[in-house]
Amino acid sequence: MILAKIVGTVVATRKDERLVSSKLLVARPLDSSGQPDGNHLVAIDTVDAGFGDTVLIVSGSSARMASGLKDCPVDAAIVGIVDTIDIPQDTPKK
Repeated sequence: MILAKIVGTVVATRKDERLVSSKLLVARPLDSSGQPDGNHLVAIDTVDAGFGDTVLIVSGSSARMASGLKDCPVDAAIVGIVDTIDIPQDTPKK
């Protein structure tokens, strides 16, 4: 899974018929501290995400397993909107 932030949208008036009525969003992967990390990617939205949302993305064959995407030509799918991220700091050794 990829943690990412939605930074834009893609409009494609001509596309594979299996993608008609699907929302395509541009996402920027994030590292564990929430900082941009890596190249932008385009993902199909399955959870009604929007600009500025932090999301979970699956890629490759896992993307085609997302709800309603069986046999669709996709390589990345947004499957969750993140509410919070909690990474505890190292606890002091006794």
